[in-house]
Amino acid sequence: MAFPFLLLASTAISAGGQIMGGMAAKAEADAAAFDTEIERTQNEVSAMQQAAARRDEYDMATQANIAMFSAAGRDIGSDRSIEAFLSKQKEVAAQDIGRIADQTAAQSSAYERRSSSQRTAGRNARTASLISAAGTAASGLYKYEKAKI
Repeated sequence: MAFPFLLLASTAISAGGQIMGGMAAKAEADAAAFDTEIERTQNEVSAMQQAAARRDEYDMATQANIAMFSAAGRDIGSDRSIEAFLSKQKEVAAQDIGRIADQTAAQSSAYERRSSSQRTAGRNARTASLISAAGTAASGLYKYEKAKI
């Protein structure tokens, strides 16, 4: 009578191991997704710093250009070529900042998709382990019933 009991015990251990494996896979996937979300946040912070640096660079260059034009004796308020130059520099800076924002949005979207995919993979692994464990339990019970006879 020990054989049927061992069969039930090994079935329970196997099914439990499959369930725990699925739980571990889900936890690992959740941790990877969390890390991906941290990377996304770090990327966004870095982009904000780049945009701020570009704005600062524009402000310093504008001040230097105005000082240079003033030192050359040009009238900043009425000289249309200076106005056009400064306007173009402002436009270039705005385009640079826009590109930084666009690139960040694209990268953030990729990070979000990767994080979502990692979480889905974890849920799928857990579900697969539950189904596998149910199959193992059913098979073990069938074998138990056959051995009991």
